[in-house]
Amino acid sequence: MGYIMDKLDALLGFHQNALRIRGQRQELLAANIANADTPKYKAKDIDFADAMQNAMSSQNANSKIGNNLQAVVTQPGHINTLTGGQNISGKTLFRPIVQGSVDGNTVDMDVERNQFVDNAIRYEASLTIINNQIKGMLSAIQNN
Repeated sequence: MGYIMDKLDALLGFHQNALRIRGQRQELLAANIANADTPKYKAKDIDFADAMQNAMSSQNANSKIGNNLQAVVTQPGHINTLTGGQNISGKTLFRPIVQGSVDGNTVDMDVERNQFVDNAIRYEASLTIINNQIKGMLSAIQNN
């Protein structure tokens, strides 16, 4: 039974991490859009590739079934049990300034909207892939 669970974790683990990171990124992008008119607000984002690399290496280090459960980390003070207290998404980065503003706000609404939509489409794609993998597993189980 442990072998089967390890295979399921390996099959779904990549997309599970991708969904978690894309969800965190969507929150950052939404905050950027919401604060487009806030003076001195600095637009934030994460490096998705770096975050996925961190998440996958953490998952490989903690490959036991019980260690894959994790609470959502929404504040810097929260403890993330999977990564030993570090946010799974890695470092929050400040977006480079495209065009400066008088009030010090670095949010460029065109960039934020494009990133928001791109991230949402990729999130939906991961959901579709997971859904298809689960359907395939159910089909294999039912045919046996």
